[in-house]
Amino acid sequence: MKLGIVGLPNVGKSTLFNSLTKAGAESANYPFCTIDPNVGIVAVPDERIKLLGEMYHSKKVTPAVIEFVDIAGLVKGASRGEGLGNQFLSNIREVDAIVHVVRCFEDENVVHVDGSVDPLRDIETINLELIFSDLEILERRIAKTSKGARMDKTLGKELELLEKIKVHLEAGELAMSFDPGDDEDHIAWFQSYNLLTAKPVIFAANVAEEDLPDDGASNGGVQAVREFAEKNGSEVFVICAQIEQEIAELDDDEKAMFLEDMGIEKSGLDKLIAASYRILGLMSFLTAGEDETRAWTIRIGTKAPQAAGKIHTDFERGFIKAEVVNYKNLLELGSLAAAREKGLVGMEGKEYVVQDGDVILFRFNV
Repeated sequence: MKLGIVGLPNVGKSTLFNSLTKAGAESANYPFCTIDPNVGIVAVPDERIKLLGEMYHSKKVTPAVIEFVDIAGLVKGASRGEGLGNQFLSNIREVDAIVHVVRCFEDENVVHVDGSVDPLRDIETINLELIFSDLEILERRIAKTSKGARMDKTLGKELELLEKIKVHLEAGELAMSFDPGDDEDHIAWFQSYNLLTAKPVIFAANVAEEDLPDDGASNGGVQAVREFAEKNGSEVFVICAQIEQEIAELDDDEKAMFLEDMGIEKSGLDKLIAASYRILGLMSFLTAGEDETRAWTIRIGTKAPQAAGKIHTDFERGFIKAEVVNYKNLLELGSLAAAREKGLVGMEGKEYVVQDGDVILFRFNV
């Protein structure tokens, strides 16, 4: 899973990015990997694989991971080259979802780029830059498609779609609200454009420390963001980037005590992971053994052969059966053999829909 983090300067975006990547790396003992200065890979904390790894005495425990891309310097006019944002916008074309950090706190020591705190105005500013960036992509595609559209019916059909999307965006609407209809070509083309404003959005409402215990319920800015998100089918989670920075310095036990003292149930990383899994319709199945215990991220509704293909294409191609047991039953009984004796291990075929928390042993023949 790949998430792109956007936001105006001084909203806490880079503080959040730095703390999330550091906290995530430490929480699951996964080596923090910097691909370049604004990309970080973070382990998804998962108690299930930790416990299964202990049960099997696994040599290796491998969590699911999230890749974060921090888009630096996104300001008004970024799509036209203002600030640093333009050179990074291309980096988030391939992300699965966008995390939009919105400032919902007052602090006279932290200057707001527009002079005052107004979450909805900030959201609109960022959305406009993303729209402008999408329009640039569309205009290039239109120019290319137009050349052959008169002689080629398929290109002519695509050109009509491109023009419709362009009109939609020029009206200030996001691509996510554009309906390509039931035509399979239209749907495939629309998805292939990888438009930024078509991607699912998770809003990170960055609040002051005192707004954390009630999850921003008494903060007018947070309520405004929640209302906007509900209308647009987006997710919202409340964080205090400064607190996240402090949490990132702690080990797991200290972190739990710190959160309890603050009256907070979950860290920002936990909230973000939950929101991203929900909005993208994702879940994890598990594999366990002496060599390795591992979490695999798949879409909800994935059938057994396609889940096997996440491990290796040979597994999908030569799929025979899947031995499936729920991780709770496996942990409770202490071994796969004991779970089989109790009749809790299912032998599932090609139509089996994998469930969250399934521990699976695939049978295949290539």
